[in-house]
Amino acid sequence: MEANRHVTEQDDLRPDLTDVLDAVLDGVIVLSPIGEVTWLNEEACQILETSLAAGLGQPLDQLMGPNSPFPALVAGVQQTGRPIVDDEVPLQRPFGPIRVVAVSISPLTVGRGARPAGAVMVLRDRTAFADLQDEAAQRDRLVSYGQIAAGIAHEVKNPLGGIRGAAELLERKVKDTQGQKSAQLIVREVDRISGLVDELMVFARGEALDRARVNLHRLLDEVVELLEAEPLAQNIQFKRVYDPSIPKILADPNRLKQVFLNLAQNAIQAMEENGGTLTLTTGMALENRLKSESGQPHPTVIICFEDEGPGISPAIQHQLSTPFFTTKANGTGLGLAVSRHWISRHGGLLRIDASHESGGRVRVKLPLASAGKASRGGTEPLGRGDGG
Repeated sequence: MEANRHVTEQDDLRPDLTDVLDAVLDGVIVLSPIGEVTWLNEEACQILETSLAAGLGQPLDQLMGPNSPFPALVAGVQQTGRPIVDDEVPLQRPFGPIRVVAVSISPLTVGRGARPAGAVMVLRDRTAFADLQDEAAQRDRLVSYGQIAAGIAHEVKNPLGGIRGAAELLERKVKDTQGQKSAQLIVREVDRISGLVDELMVFARGEALDRARVNLHRLLDEVVELLEAEPLAQNIQFKRVYDPSIPKILADPNRLKQVFLNLAQNAIQAMEENGGTLTLTTGMALENRLKSESGQPHPTVIICFEDEGPGISPAIQHQLSTPFFTTKANGTGLGLAVSRHWISRHGGLLRIDASHESGGRVRVKLPLASAGKASRGGTEPLGRGDGG
């Protein structure tokens, strides 16, 4: 009797399989042979921004979106009977930003005859890790650009000065009009190259930021007012989705305006042919916030520029912030690189979402903690169009 009672007590303490899988930190999704969700754990619900009741019975393409790569991956596993693993797959969620997940998919079989019963998909959110990798890579690249810029300035600026002086002397000495025009052309081109070198030197000079308490919404409104006056923006609608709870931050308003203007102009140029809407969104980052040097997470604001253009190809995503790389006919290829530099100087992060479903999207993250420390009057909300 004692032994039987002991076994019964152990059975009562044995956890249910559902409880075990809900305790797992990876998202687990069980799929039927036709790709319908038959079960998912709590972490999968959080990653997909759904509930168990809403997810059960749904086809995977409906749960994850029509352009999601996951249904094709599951179909491949069910067809071949072999599991697959992929470290970085973009996941578009219904309400949040795109996530980066690691996925493993295995065929599910039951019974002695190993009858196919669907598939099991395991998701691990790697967005924070991808952000850290991207942030470290950005900072390393900016250091390299500074070293390159210093070398170019040393090797190029002095010879350019000699060429310009010789061209001015030539212009004064030649008598024919064609010779004078040629000398003037040399001067103009030398000045253009000197200007590019000066722009590139921003990575090497380490200029100090002129910080002040900045109302981000007012700054964005000023950017929109400037852009609305440009002929290029005649067919562009501006939509502002501001979070009124965002406080003022300690930042260099001129540098931030330079960055925001560049990002908005890029978005407008992407829609130049057919027009469209440029949406400027602000909000607080609840996940994957910026970290200080001590590793503590800062309160973080996100500024998002979203256009309805053709989008950004993943093939060129990592080249877009490389100095002198451009997809524009008359571009210098320095705008995004310089923007990334100034955001980095603010302790922030600039991310280009190549996997965004419709159009292009660029997100800027900026820390708020330093503004709170510097402000004696507290961190009052900005509101929409708030002054001060």
